[in-house]
Amino acid sequence: MQTIVFAGAGSMAEAIIQGWVNKGVVLPQSIYVMNKSNKLKLQDIANRYGVQVVSDRREVLSKADCVILAMKPKDVVAGMKDIAPLLGEKTAVLSVVAGTSIETIQENLGHRAVARVMPNTSATIGMSASGIAFSDEVAQSLKATFLQLLEAIGVVIEVKEHELHAVTALSGSGPAYLYYLIEAFEQAGMKYGLEQSTIRTLAVQTVAGAAEMLKQTSEEPKALRKKVTSPGGTTAAGIQALKNHHFKETIQACIDDATKRSIELAKE
Repeated sequence: MQTIVFAGAGSMAEAIIQGWVNKGVVLPQSIYVMNKSNKLKLQDIANRYGVQVVSDRREVLSKADCVILAMKPKDVVAGMKDIAPLLGEKTAVLSVVAGTSIETIQENLGHRAVARVMPNTSATIGMSASGIAFSDEVAQSLKATFLQLLEAIGVVIEVKEHELHAVTALSGSGPAYLYYLIEAFEQAGMKYGLEQSTIRTLAVQTVAGAAEMLKQTSEEPKALRKKVTSPGGTTAAGIQALKNHHFKETIQACIDDATKRSIELAKE
């Protein structure tokens, strides 16, 4: 793709831009950024990654190969109405906006090729976990291009569009849950006099090591958990505490509420 325009320049847009530029999969001069009003943010991104700030929207959008919708959900419909008259007939759309359906995008931007993807901010370091769904208008060659671009910033899995609500709750929001877990580890460890930096190092390596074990061994989480859990030992005591405090039920409620919110955003 020769011209990719980000409509919106928030944290997700910047994470993708940084991942693409750092990996060298998209040239900075092929990437353009625009947003509603924050010109300082646009210039900061341009200075950081060497990308272009849109100066003439009509000229850039009319020749764009792809426009990436990266606005806040509350702004996306107004944003689409604003750019709709300026888009080229063959411009494809890739949306990273939570909850906004392909149908809604096509109602506002025309029946063009549309893909919806839910990455996460780990795209910054090429470690995103993304789910993607395509409209019927997306040709196989374009689908391959989208997948190639997203594989450059992590793992991408094609799903049915209605499944993106759960993907959003699981992997889209997932990094925040894990950061919250690390916060809890630190708070708990400091109670026993450990330095925060010590806890951070141990907790981060523990999470990274456990994830790598799942990847390399292909064993079930339950099997790996049981290997760590000796009867009557410290791990067993900790697991029992998690059970007593309804840990699995809490995680289920977390995913349920995030999924419901994604569905609500779609309706809004």
